[in-house]
Amino acid sequence: MKRIKLMFLVFHLVLSAIVTAATQEVNVYSYRQPFLIKPMFDEFTKETGIKVNVRFAKKGLAEKLIREGEHSPADVILTVDISRLADLTNKGLVQKVANKVIEKNVPPQYRDKENEWFGLTVRARSVYSSKDRIGKLSKDFTYDDLAAPKFKGKICTRSGKHPYNLSLVSAMIAHKGEEKTKEWLIGMKKNLARKPQSNDRGQIKAIKEGLCDLSLGNSYYLGKMFNDEEQSVWAKSVHINFPSQKEAGTHVNISGMAMAKYAPNRDNAVKLMEFLTSKKAQEMYAEINYEYPVKEGVKISDLVRSWGDFKADTVPLSKIAANHTIAVRLLDEVKFDL
Repeated sequence: MKRIKLMFLVFHLVLSAIVTAATQEVNVYSYRQPFLIKPMFDEFTKETGIKVNVRFAKKGLAEKLIREGEHSPADVILTVDISRLADLTNKGLVQKVANKVIEKNVPPQYRDKENEWFGLTVRARSVYSSKDRIGKLSKDFTYDDLAAPKFKGKICTRSGKHPYNLSLVSAMIAHKGEEKTKEWLIGMKKNLARKPQSNDRGQIKAIKEGLCDLSLGNSYYLGKMFNDEEQSVWAKSVHINFPSQKEAGTHVNISGMAMAKYAPNRDNAVKLMEFLTSKKAQEMYAEINYEYPVKEGVKISDLVRSWGDFKADTVPLSKIAANHTIAVRLLDEVKFDL
């Protein structure tokens, strides 16, 4: 009888171990393109044995989470731009994560005060200038200068309503107020060489082709372009510049993460979130994606270091997110994209 009980106990333990092993996974909903994050996930799986399942979407993740409700398989949400993180929070689609490891790795300015979202990387909203026609911009150059008459017909940019530009406009509102920001948008619209279109890489291509001399773009795109045979030619045609160094500083935004409200694999989600803020993952972000790590003391890539140090704007990210509605209205009023 005792032998039967012992055999049953062993069988139960083995079965539990098998079930546990089979369920060692974590589900990620991501706005970030798979190739940007796969190396980090592969390393996480290698270290923990936890499989990372990724569902990528260009848009609509919030709507998807709402439709799925409490039956959603999502554990961790990865996205870019503070506006998207704030949107997830405002719609009640995420949950608080009180974790000392994550809080130690992510400085207060790059995480929600209620711990509902956390920054992973920082990117600067840079200005690219043609090496041949403009040269390196002076340290006195500001975002305001993009509206200067001398640059009429010389500026390219993607849609003003793209989150990257929308956050810049929101930061301008925080510093200059609505009226002056509207005047700035009117001036910059007059300076556009073409209607807003394409993406940040497309603007650098336009500079290479002589369509314009200046463009707005996130800093890490330049690094990625050097890894592409065709795009490296475009990248070599521009200087990267960090505006407003003698004022508030260059506008920065983040990529970030949050835990889904109904995360079915919460423990594994926490492990992944801890890993993504660790020194190893932060170094990978810096070296592979050419982004600035949020964790202090982590080395940036040699290429990014060659661009030089810059002063980052310290306006709170929450304030930028709060100004987005006003920014959209101003862009509509000046018909920026038309």
